[in-house]
Amino acid sequence: MKELELKYGCNPNQKPARVFMKEGELPFTVLNGKPGYINLLDAFNSWQLVRELKEATGLPAAASFKHVSPAGAAVSVPLSDVEKQIYFVEGVELTPMSTAYIRARGSDRMSSYGDFAALSDECDEATAAYLAREVSDGVVAPSYAPEALEILKKKKKGNYLVMQMDVNYKPEEMETKEVFGITFEQLRNNFPINRELFLQNIPTKNKNMTDDAIRDLIVAMITLKYTQSNSVCYVKGGQAIGIGAGQQSRVHCTRLAGNKADNWFLRQNPKVLNLPFVEGIRRPDRDNAIDVYISDDCDDVLRDGEWQRVFTEKPEEFTRDERKAWLAQMSGVALGSDAFFPFGDNIERAHRSGVEYVAEAGGSVRDDNVIETADRYNMCMAFIGMRLFHH
Repeated sequence: MKELELKYGCNPNQKPARVFMKEGELPFTVLNGKPGYINLLDAFNSWQLVRELKEATGLPAAASFKHVSPAGAAVSVPLSDVEKQIYFVEGVELTPMSTAYIRARGSDRMSSYGDFAALSDECDEATAAYLAREVSDGVVAPSYAPEALEILKKKKKGNYLVMQMDVNYKPEEMETKEVFGITFEQLRNNFPINRELFLQNIPTKNKNMTDDAIRDLIVAMITLKYTQSNSVCYVKGGQAIGIGAGQQSRVHCTRLAGNKADNWFLRQNPKVLNLPFVEGIRRPDRDNAIDVYISDDCDDVLRDGEWQRVFTEKPEEFTRDERKAWLAQMSGVALGSDAFFPFGDNIERAHRSGVEYVAEAGGSVRDDNVIETADRYNMCMAFIGMRLFHH
């Protein structure tokens, strides 16, 4: 098939809309549902991300995409008991592929609501079963187990979008797009992100770049390669825990992503793990309630009595001092940036979220200040010598 008609473009008034190949066949097959314009943008960007993560780490990889940027991305690292609890998968069958997607979606469950999922490996029955219970618009994978496909075809009253990518497809080296009737052309960003990249230039005093840190920085930088710029990414345990995308100021990216990383860690506090939810509460309501409980709005919500809708009893207050003390225990986090840090304030904010490893392009006139700030906190920082803007 050379062409596929779409429901509409970015918005319902933008039709007709289609995708087509100038030469050859479309490199994907729609197995169920009907794709929209944004669905396909998410599918193609997320597929590239997980394919590169698998190639770079050798581990099954997954991504959760929203509006052409990842809400989460991860490789398959076994879940701890606490992680199983915060991702609500206790007692759920776990496979390498399902574990990767559970991690990717768990990065930022609020942002992943209604996501487009991407899987580097075959979608097995366990992954399909997990997708079936979450609010998601579609999935792309290289193949599907027969049992998995049957599960997914029943989702969203039979309208769930299921796409299969041709793993042998290689796009042209030059890529084009039109803006305002004007055609842009550039060489595809084929810059390889691999282990050696983080060992060739470490300007900090601490040069102990561990294997886990390298894995996490690979996850961070490949995630950023497909995130709308400016962007930064915090990673721990093989998964993104905070992504800041599309901000005009880099320090705002660092703050936004750092706040998400903090929320991820706060969810692991015993007070949060033991919240008395009412039986049968919907997962989105539970996620929203947790986000409010760990925020500065917690006191107002508890005082106003809104807790009665989601909790069987009034939960104990989670004070600002308690949250601060819990976050002080956060450590071993890796941080990637899609370009250089222009000031040390980014490193200062990263330190507050337990960052110990950093990767950035380098090349700022204030590199000395950034290195000095990293040294103050005994961070290990790599300069990769390449900017990874994505627009």
